[in-house]
Amino acid sequence: MTALPVSAPDLALQALNLRHAFGETEVLHGLSLQVGRGEVVAVTGPSGSGKSTLLHLLGGLDRPNAGEVSWGGVRIDTLSTQARAQRRAQAVGLVFQHHYLLPDLDVLGNLMVPGMLLRRDLRGRARELLAAVGLSGRERAMPEQLSGGERQRVALARALVARPAILLADEPTGSLDTANAHAVATLLIELAKQDDSGVLLVTHDEALATRADRRLHLLDGALTDN
Repeated sequence: MTALPVSAPDLALQALNLRHAFGETEVLHGLSLQVGRGEVVAVTGPSGSGKSTLLHLLGGLDRPNAGEVSWGGVRIDTLSTQARAQRRAQAVGLVFQHHYLLPDLDVLGNLMVPGMLLRRDLRGRARELLAAVGLSGRERAMPEQLSGGERQRVALARALVARPAILLADEPTGSLDTANAHAVATLLIELAKQDDSGVLLVTHDEALATRADRRLHLLDGALTDN
């Protein structure tokens, strides 16, 4: 089990003694971790080590068989599915290898989705983020009109539009070429730190992992410092 170095008031994310199994196979064995506000933590590990399972549990998309998950000091693993989804909209930004933009909405419309869920008008914040990711003037472009790198930048801006406590990123540069991967990684880290959001990256990208404040390695259901 890795050390837990961050004090509770500064935590964006905390997981304590997570256990999870599929059938008779236990994938996570009492795993614990913390991510502080403004901290970037990278999790690496071989395929099949449980990285995606871990991210789903940390994002509240699944419940652990045992253990606790908290976002910004609020425990969420005991909440109902509806309450957990509402809290996730407030506290968590999700970025995946695929952008998952809604094809029938333009760029600005995609960034407005989190605000709709929260019943907040985030139009001004959305435009600020589009400028920050170099997409001013593309608000009315449809996803099919964007390059792969541009779509991923829109997805990043959407994940940050509600100023989440924690940003969870699953191979966020995995589908991009080297130049776009570097640009998206730089934006992800810089924008999250500006908002004092914690970042947990699950990645095979060594160049991205080396830019984190801390690196952890997942193997055989346990995390170790790397």
